[in-house]
Amino acid sequence: MQDFKLDSRLVQDCELIAESPQSVLLLSKNAAYPWFILVPKTAHTELYQLDLGLQQRLLEQINQISQFMQAEFTPDKLNVAAIGNVVKQLHIHVVARFETDPSWPGVVWGASANQPYSVQQIASIKQAAQQALSAVFTF
Repeated sequence: MQDFKLDSRLVQDCELIAESPQSVLLLSKNAAYPWFILVPKTAHTELYQLDLGLQQRLLEQINQISQFMQAEFTPDKLNVAAIGNVVKQLHIHVVARFETDPSWPGVVWGASANQPYSVQQIASIKQAAQQALSAVFTF
């Protein structure tokens, strides 16, 4: 999509990790939870509005991100959701959850726990993601 622009809240709350022709991959700045956000390059706000080909490519990306997160962070559970009540721009959350995390077993959406990543932590996560996801994303 030529006129694609990330929502200002996503820009504020996330680090840009990578990009593909169909999407942008972000990392939430909240280190309390390993939390990636996949943003399709579309003006549509709902998954069902996307053509089936794009839905399939996004599902493949979600699966690859989920596999990466399972291997990299070994969470107790992965949460995958497209909620979008605050940010209407279509985006899919992939969150690694742990029984020891500050919000377990509740939701992370709007949780008060907020830890910033260090520059080194972000670089390390980006490097690991690049090794695992470079077949799909450009870093």
